[in-house]
Amino acid sequence: MSHLSHLSHLLPLTGLFFLISSTSGSESAVAYPVTCVTRGTDLPEDGLVALCPPDCSRRKVSVFGTEIYASVSSVCGAAVHRGILGRAGGPVGVHKLQGRRDYEGSYAHGVRSLALSRWSASFSLAKPVNVPLELTSDTSTTTLPAAARPAKNPLKKPSVKKALTAGNKDCQMDIAMVIDSSNNIGHRRFNLQKNFLSKLAAMLRVGSTGPHVGLIQASDSPRTEFLLTNYTQPKELLFAIKELVYLGGDTNTGKAIMHAVETFFGQDSGGRRGHPRVLMVLIDGWPSDDLEQAAMLARESGINVFLVSVAKPAPEELAMVRDKDFVKKAVCRDNGFFSYPIPSWFSTTKHVKPLAQKLCSLDRLLCSKTCYNSVNIGFLVDGSSSVGGGNFQLVLDFLAAVASSFEVSDVGARIGAVQFTYDQRLEFGLFDHPNKEDSITALRRIPYMSGGTATGAAISYTTQTLFRRAGPGRNFLIVVTDGQSYDDVRLPAAAAQTQGITIYSVGVAWAPLDDLRAMSSEPKESHTFFSREFTGLAELVPPLVRGVCKDFTENN
Repeated sequence: MSHLSHLSHLLPLTGLFFLISSTSGSESAVAYPVTCVTRGTDLPEDGLVALCPPDCSRRKVSVFGTEIYASVSSVCGAAVHRGILGRAGGPVGVHKLQGRRDYEGSYAHGVRSLALSRWSASFSLAKPVNVPLELTSDTSTTTLPAAARPAKNPLKKPSVKKALTAGNKDCQMDIAMVIDSSNNIGHRRFNLQKNFLSKLAAMLRVGSTGPHVGLIQASDSPRTEFLLTNYTQPKELLFAIKELVYLGGDTNTGKAIMHAVETFFGQDSGGRRGHPRVLMVLIDGWPSDDLEQAAMLARESGINVFLVSVAKPAPEELAMVRDKDFVKKAVCRDNGFFSYPIPSWFSTTKHVKPLAQKLCSLDRLLCSKTCYNSVNIGFLVDGSSSVGGGNFQLVLDFLAAVASSFEVSDVGARIGAVQFTYDQRLEFGLFDHPNKEDSITALRRIPYMSGGTATGAAISYTTQTLFRRAGPGRNFLIVVTDGQSYDDVRLPAAAAQTQGITIYSVGVAWAPLDDLRAMSSEPKESHTFFSREFTGLAELVPPLVRGVCKDFTENN
């Protein structure tokens, strides 16, 4: 006798109520918690009820398909698109399906789903009925006899999905690839180009905290194939490259570069704040249009353009090339680093590793080094008794406003802080907080010390402690004080400047101008600031930030 029929005989005797699934392989009785970005491929088994959190409709999610979705899609994003999930979140039934071709893109319920030519697996969604979020046994009033009780099976825990690949943490770049899909390259060489891209993508090792890769095809008009955040796992990215379809047409690479610069790196398209931007352009032969204007916009936008030219024009073809210096005009800098010639598509394998190393060379990406994402800023904060608790909070607000102007990240700008009286206290170092939010929170939470004022000793302490690991040429110390120092400031300030630290002095209330000028870097007038009231500090933020950026640009 089966367990089911055995229980059907027992139920009238016990007064127990059981919720029994009607069919094998149907939706799980208990909802499986997921996040807004959990994809169909991440679910451990078929037939699960995914429990989506609130506000997924407001998150940037990747969805591919309509009604039937590619498994790389966000489950909750697809549910919003399907119209079975609202802002409050909730359970969604997920059924895994085979892969297919031609997923249709559409716009529905505030979510834009993208078209996809093919994917290896799919899923469909349904709104589940009466799904309990947990099981209880409070309704049981009579126990089964021991002999009649079925053997107790331990609850099967949902299998934990494999950890997502973090990727190469030494290459945290946002990389847009513009590839040649013109008549010039043809079908055969287009497939060789795809093979080369697959090897390069494998060498880059994409991942959640590694490089992100997006791709645009250059033809008559640029065509975005996938954005930076669509495929952040190696297998998915390789499959997407494999599925690229040849377009034909002219080699309008300039249009493709302009399209990438204007649309590809914004946060709405998956660009990460503070991460270096790289644009790798592949050209077979030569472009049909002008590259100079698009490349100029790329440089002004902090994007590092690499140009990989394969099969350069033969001497008899040079007359057809509209601009023989197109490589020099396209790249970030015409110094040899950003241009990479390859003789033929049949000999690309040996070039994969050196090209990947170039794309990941953070210190040599000259076009991404703006003051906003490259400076190290140390705040030296007067915590003496004359400041007072209320005014000290105004100082912290001022520092937070300055910090907010920069792209603080583990690959971008850095913020650190020291508070001083007669003593010095390292509040946090340049490498303690890897993002802007954490750095600003740490600034606002600095507790007030109270005591005397020894600014000179504090400058020496900060030079030795805060900047000991930071590279020269981009280090800035902003000293904020409200009174006269009890020790000498000239020698410590001169020593700091000798070590490559640019000093800005910000005086408030009774701070003597002579001390402020003695600490400041040259020219004194542009590195010395003063406000009679603490409430006036906010007005100093814009000129101070402009000064830092001016110094950085001139020194780099």
